[in-house]
Amino acid sequence: MSKGREGPAAGAAAVLLRYLREQNRPYSAQDVFGNLQREHGLGKAAVVKALEQLAQQGRIREKVYGKQKVYFADQEQLPAASDEELRGLDGEIAALSAQLQALQQGCRQMEAELRELSGSMTTPEMAREVEELRKDCAGYADKLERIKSATNHVTLEEKEKVCSEQRLYCKEWRKRKRMATELLDAILEGYPKSKKQFFEEVGIETDEDHNVTLPAAV
Repeated sequence: MSKGREGPAAGAAAVLLRYLREQNRPYSAQDVFGNLQREHGLGKAAVVKALEQLAQQGRIREKVYGKQKVYFADQEQLPAASDEELRGLDGEIAALSAQLQALQQGCRQMEAELRELSGSMTTPEMAREVEELRKDCAGYADKLERIKSATNHVTLEEKEKVCSEQRLYCKEWRKRKRMATELLDAILEGYPKSKKQFFEEVGIETDEDHNVTLPAAV
């Protein structure tokens, strides 16, 4: 019975050992399980147990980072690479680095294009916008036509007369306001109370009391 139980465990350990040596990079138990579960049908508990056993036996290395453990092949047990192999790896690294830079540049271009497209209106949105603008234009055209066809237009002479009268009235307004201000200032020089109290007693109301502003001179 003991031998039967050791068979699957030994098989899992062999698979994991071969995988870590072939990949030659660190993995967590979850990574190993996810990468090999479909191909080899290994359970997570079996993977964790096999990795721990391999680490205890010194056949792989184990490192702890916070609450997580990572496992990787023992570099001393791997065959040393020849100078030719190292040069080949350096060339492969350079080629992959160039490929990575090209992919990153492509990603940045696509991200910029995506941002631009995301800020643009879709075809249905543009169609609705065009339809709304057409309705607005039609409404403005109809309003303009009604204005042109109206018979009660103000003539230039009438407009000038109104403006002239406004200037005259505003001039008189300023004149009378200045006279009233000078008169009140003279009275207040000998008045024992404040200006506000005097206005309240006499019953004077100012433009400011009614939020009235004298039009600017034209």
